[in-house]
This record gives sequence, structure tokens and C-alpha cells, in this order.
Amino acid sequence: MIGSHVWVEDPDDAWLDGEVIEINGEEIKVKCTAKTVVAKTSNSYPKDPEFPECGVDDMTKLAYLHEPGVLQNLKCRYDANEIYTYTGGILIAINPFKRLPHLYDIQVMQKYKGAALGELSPHPFAVADSAYRQMINEGISQAILVSGESGAGKTESTKMLMRYLAYMGGRVSNAEERSVEQKVLESNPVLEAFGNAKTVRNNNSSRFGKFVEIQFDQRGRISGAAIRTYLLERSRVCQVSDPERNYHCFYMLCSARKEDVEKYKLGNPRTFHYLNQSNCIELDALNDSEEYIATRRAMDVVGISEEEQDAIFRVVAAILHLGNVEFSKGQETDASEPKNDKSRFHLKTAAELFMCDEKSLEESLCKRVFVTRDETITKALDPNAAALSRDALAKIVYSKLFDWLVEKINVAIGQDKESKFLIGVLDIYGFESFKTNSFEQFCINLTNEKLQQHFNQHVFKMEQEEYEREAIDWSYIEFVDNQDILDLIEKKPGGIIALLDEACMFPRSTHETFAQKLYQTFKDHKRFSKPKLSRTDFTIYHYAGDVTYQTELFLDKNKDYVVPEHQALLAASKCSFVSSLFPPLPEESSKSSKFSSIGSGFKLQLQSLLETLSSTEPHYVRCVKPNNALKPAIFENNNVLQQLRCGGVMEAIRISCAGFPSRKLFHEFIDRFVILAPEVRNKSGKKDDIAACKKILEKSNLTGYQIGKTKVFLRAGQMAELDGQRGEILGRSATKIQRRACTYMCRKKFVLLKSSATQIQAFCRGQMTRHLYEGMRREAASLKIQKYARRFLKRKAYNNLRFSAISIQTHCRRKLANLRYRRLKEAALIIQCAVRGSNAFGELVKLRMAAKETGALQDAKDKLEKQVKELTSSLQLEKKLRVGLFLITLLEVDEFITFPYILK
Repeated sequence: MIGSHVWVEDPDDAWLDGEVIEINGEEIKVKCTAKTVVAKTSNSYPKDPEFPECGVDDMTKLAYLHEPGVLQNLKCRYDANEIYTYTGGILIAINPFKRLPHLYDIQVMQKYKGAALGELSPHPFAVADSAYRQMINEGISQAILVSGESGAGKTESTKMLMRYLAYMGGRVSNAEERSVEQKVLESNPVLEAFGNAKTVRNNNSSRFGKFVEIQFDQRGRISGAAIRTYLLERSRVCQVSDPERNYHCFYMLCSARKEDVEKYKLGNPRTFHYLNQSNCIELDALNDSEEYIATRRAMDVVGISEEEQDAIFRVVAAILHLGNVEFSKGQETDASEPKNDKSRFHLKTAAELFMCDEKSLEESLCKRVFVTRDETITKALDPNAAALSRDALAKIVYSKLFDWLVEKINVAIGQDKESKFLIGVLDIYGFESFKTNSFEQFCINLTNEKLQQHFNQHVFKMEQEEYEREAIDWSYIEFVDNQDILDLIEKKPGGIIALLDEACMFPRSTHETFAQKLYQTFKDHKRFSKPKLSRTDFTIYHYAGDVTYQTELFLDKNKDYVVPEHQALLAASKCSFVSSLFPPLPEESSKSSKFSSIGSGFKLQLQSLLETLSSTEPHYVRCVKPNNALKPAIFENNNVLQQLRCGGVMEAIRISCAGFPSRKLFHEFIDRFVILAPEVRNKSGKKDDIAACKKILEKSNLTGYQIGKTKVFLRAGQMAELDGQRGEILGRSATKIQRRACTYMCRKKFVLLKSSATQIQAFCRGQMTRHLYEGMRREAASLKIQKYARRFLKRKAYNNLRFSAISIQTHCRRKLANLRYRRLKEAALIIQCAVRGSNAFGELVKLRMAAKETGALQDAKDKLEKQVKELTSSLQLEKKLRVGLFLITLLEVDEFITFPYILK
């Protein structure tokens, strides 16, 4: 329907959401955020219009259970740092590539203790608790299968599971004693050094499967643990594809401390044939020298003594030297011998490291003993056969060494063979599809096909339990099985592995003849095809995708030589460690060389693993790597989607879709679709809810749905049909609402405009009147201002004149009075001076007359003279004062004359 939101495929982002803008028959045009896409209706899926912003914690709750819906839900939760999500009973864990310590502390473990699965948010603790509770309550051993690409977080998830199991079943011990899960994790560096290698997609890929058994007693206490390993990739020891690497231990030993390198006569890893088949020797993120020290330290922790460590690395060095032994034609026909002195040096060094006889080692490689009924025949091997014999010895020695390490670690951990129950944690490599896929990928993918069948059966079983719990008729739901792929690969006598073993038993068989046999046998098989541009490749349509295999090395990698000469040689070694790896064979086995193959052994190990899993109740954790850059906050849709397919999550969804993929609780269903039958809106109660759901479904004209005890079960596509009907009703309702709303808005706008116009007019008239009044007020104000201004100026001029007149009169009267006073004062002084002078002169005359008569008169004379001088001084002073007063009078008169001019 035009306007509906859908998901369409996109090569870059896997799925894009958009709105349908055009429909042309079977094609639709969808407008997405960045572009417009044309897609077929069959390749599009409806988008949930009510999808929660942060997604749902269980994807079975999704309204639309399909690829884009699952991808959208995981991305939304990942962006919100919700890295765990359920799909039914399956836990999906997306690696956040950053620490989230708040998710794993002791308080979180206490919260999940005893909680039912799904009651709290998804978490590995919930899965571990569910497994532990089932084991205790039902007395059945459990298994937790952790799978995913390297770097997806399998080790961290395994660690969390074991931490919780140790929390639930751990026993109190002294502080110095390490717990079981600590011992298991401490063994990881050793197993990774000898069992991990660089592949095309990962620098530290496990090339073996690991099943960790946590063993419990009758009371549910941990009584021991053991590590079971499966399917070690032995062919990698001798054959490495570029740009991969061999097992880490070889490179570590070549980068060891100087004295160890000299002791084992090693050097640059590029000089060894088993390592230089690939150009990749060093890794940026891995320091082989430091890893060697760390591995030695881990060996000490798990109880491997110094003597045993020396023997282990002596065997590793011997394998490297053994790979450098080349062969050429000998003196006899079809015979072979070491090619040159360099080959003899490496042969001698290998013999010294194995502590066996050099000549016996050479003969075991260049000759083969056949025991017939009548006699024993010794046959010389040509150079090619001798090289194959050399590689067979290297592979069997390495395989025995790895098995010894696992057994030693199990002894160090401490296993309880009398335990009542166990919880196993399986960590095994996932589905692989590279540009070049050889025998290893064939075996790995066979493993994943077997595990997928086990997974499918478990998922289908869970679906059945859900339907039975809800009393749903599920008898007509078909279970899609991958048994046809398993029959194609392992069926006897006509399966691929059987044909491969048959080809390996004939000396003249080649990979071309093997490929032609496959084409002839499976030309009509729907799961098998021959690529058009290759004469020896074949393609198998696995559950997770198509994989094309290259057969060039299938025969060589499948041959697993158990050569009695090699067995006898190393069993007789002077090194007790080497001889313990090869205990003596039974007499009947030592007389003949019995053919065995890696493929057949692989099947037996796989069968053993499946038997173990079948005896337990499985739980699943699917780890997902959100991006190949291994950085936080990056979610690559295509990468995640591929992992979901390979991990079987999409297959589980497909199984769910085969039945009733859309399930809603009654109240959720009513809340969402009550608009289809509004009359049921006010009803409540369980019976009323069932009746309301039936009423809604009847009015929707759907068929094939079923109503359980608590949920409504809908077939694929029915949820979209209900949403379509709901959308139509909402659309019609929206039209009515829009019409009423538009009328209301238009009227409201008109009333508002009218009111606004009236207000504007009133305001304008008021404004004009105010302006007119303002002008009149200004005119009156200006007249008044002028009147008061003129009055002020006139009054000011009058006051100035009056003040000037008063000032002149005042100064004139003052000056005249002052002048009259001074004149009177001067006259008084003159008169006083004249009188005093006259009196003094009379006294002087008298004194002069008296002085003549007596000496006293002389003194009187001097006194009188002194008085005269004083009077003279006073007179002069008076004259000066008179002159000063006169000058002051002149100045004052002059000031009085000029003052009116100043005022003016």
C-alpha cells in the first residue's frame, strides 16, 4: 500500500527502511533516507510502525519476526549498550569492545540467582542460572554451547558463565587455592600456543574445539572439571596457506631466548619449510618472544615441570627440523635418500632432539615394511612417498603432543570421574567460508552442520513446548531438517568422506579423479554442484550459505598414516617424554600398516561430541562481532547478518516462522488492534480478553490463527495484514480528524484575523489622535515657554541693572567715607607728630642746658637724642603710611570707575 513503511534489501547496509511511494505490479518504489530504491514485493518486508525506541529484550516479542526486524532490534539495543538479547531461549551476545564492569559484579550475580529465564534482562548469568537450576531440580546434565567468530567474545562469555557456576556451586577454600574456573582460564595460554593459529579472518583462531566440563556432586557443589578437545587441525602442521600461519608455538620457539634457540639449533622461522610456505611470519599485535615467556609461565602454573617443558619444546623443534629434510632418488630403483648435507643436518638434529637413532629415523622415512602371510617385505619409497611419510610423522607427533598437554592440564585442574552431574561449556570454531576453502573448512563446516541439526531439533522442541503450553495445534507444522546435507557428506558408502577415503586408499588416485567421482555420484543432488569455471572444485549448499571447496590438497590432508616404523622408533626413544607419547602397539597392529583417514577420525570425534551433547539439556549463547575493526560503537549490518546466519539464529527464526512467528499477549493484542472492533474496548478479564481477541480477528476476516491460553498466535504475514487494516481505519479517521481540524483552524484563523484587524484599526485611530494632541500640546507648550523665557530675560536684565546701580552707589559711598576717614587720620597724625616734635625740642633745649652743667645732663642729652631719633623714625613711618593710603585710595577709585563697565 502506498504510504506504508517497508524494508528493502541493500548491498551496502543489508536492509534499508523507507516509505512506499509507487506500486507497479510486482515492483514497488521506496523512498529511503538517502536514496530511492526499486524492489520486488517478494523481497520486501513490512516495518513495525510501533517499534520500541530501544528494541525488545526477546526477539520473539517482535511484531514482525524477519531479518531486517531482527537486525534493527539488535542495532537499537547495541547503541543503548544493551549487548545481550534473547531469541526465545537463545542468548545473543554482541561484543561491545569496551569494558562494562557494572554488568558483571557480585550484585548482578545475586540479582540473577533463582530468577526465571526471561524474568530479568538478558544476561549470561541468566543462562548459567537456568542451566544450574535445571541440573539441580531435574537431575539432568546441562550443556551451554558458545559459538561465534573469533573476536566475537566467546572467551569472555565462557568466563562469565564459569564465574557464575563457580558462584553457585563453589566451595570455600583457603585464599591461596585457585578456583576451578581460574585454573581453566590459566590453561588458556598453553592451549592457545599449541592449538591457535592465524587465519585469513583472525590472528588468533582456535583450530580445535573445546568442551569444558564443570563437574558437580549430589549437593550441587563443584567437585572437579575437565577440558575435552575435539578436531585438532593436524594438517596445518605441514601445510600452511598464504597469508595464514602455522601454530603459534613454532614461531614462539624461534623467537625464544638465545640459549634456547642455540640449544634447539633453531633460527629465523623463514628457514623452515613448515613455516615459510606462507609469507606471513610476524604479527603486528603479537610479540612471539613475549608470548614464549608467557606460555612458559602458564606451563608453570598448570604444573608442567621444567624437564617436561624442555621435552615439549624439544619435540616442537624436532618437528621443524623434520620438515626441512628433503629427499632425492637413491641408488636403487624407486629408492630415496636425504637430498644433501643440509637435509642430513636437519635429519641428524631431529634424531638428536627425539633422542633416537639417526639411521633408524632415516629408514623409517625412506622404507616401508609390509607383512604378508608368508614373509615380511621391505620396500623402498620414492622421494614423494618419503616426503609424505615425513609429514605423517610430524602430524602424528604434534597430535600426540597436544593430547598430552590436554591430559596434563586436566590433571592440574582436577577432574572428578565420579561426579553426578556436569555442566559443559562448548567453545568451538564457527562456520567458515573463505576465498580458498580446503579440507579443514570442509571438516569445520561438517561440524557446524551437525551442531546446526542439534540446534534445529532443540529450537523445534522449544517451539513444540511453547505450543503445548498454550494448547496450540502444531501437528501440521513441518520441521525443515538439514539431514540431506549430512547424508551428502558422511553417508556410507556413498558420501563425500567415504569417496575421499576410497580415493586415498588407491595409490594412483589424484584430486582430479576424486573430483570427477564426486561429479558423477552427486550430479543430481540438490545440495551439490560443480562450478562452471573449474574442473576440480565443488560447491555444497550449506545452511549458512554456499561454499566452494578446492580439492587440490584433499587427499594429502585426509591421509592419516599410522606407520608401525614410526611408532616403534619413537617408542624406543631414550627420552622418557617422547617414548610416553608412543606407548607400544598391540602385536597384531605392529605387523601391518593399516590405513586410516583424518575424515573418518573426524567423524568419530564428532559423533562422540554429539553423543555428549545429546545426553545433556542444551543452552545456546551466540556471540556476534559487530565490526571487523574491533572497535566500539560500530555496527556493520552485513557483517552481523552473516554471523546471525552462520550461528543459526536466522534458521531458528525461520523455524519459528514455519509455525506462528507473531505472538502477542491478550492485553497487548487488544491495545494494538482494538480500533478494528471498538465495541470490545471496555471489556476486561481473561474470558473477556479471549472473546475480545476472537471478535477482533473475526472482523479482520483472518484464517489459520490460533488463540492460546495467554497469547494470540498469528501465521506469517497476518500481523502485517492486521496492521494494514488498522492503518486503513487510522487513515480514514485521520482524514476526518484532518477535515475537522482544518475547519477549526481556518475559522480560528479568520476570527483571529478579524480581531486583529479591529485592534489594528483602533490602534491606528488612537495613534493618529495622540499625534494630533501631541502637536497641539507642543504648540501650547512652546507659547508658554516663549512667554516665560521673555519674562525671564527681561527680569534678568532689570535685576542686572538694579544690582549694578546698587553696587556703584555702595562702592561710591564707601570710597568717600574711607577717603574722609583717611584724611582725618592723616591730619591727626601730623598734628600729633608736630606736637611731640615741639615738646621734644623744648626738652632737648633744657637738657642741653643741663648737660653743660653736670654729667647727668650728658646722659639726658643722649636720652633725648635717642628719643628724637625714635620720633624721627615714627614720623618717617607715618609719611610712608600716608603715601600707601593714598595709593590704595587711587586704586579703589579707579576700580569704582571701571566696575559698571564690567557689569555691562
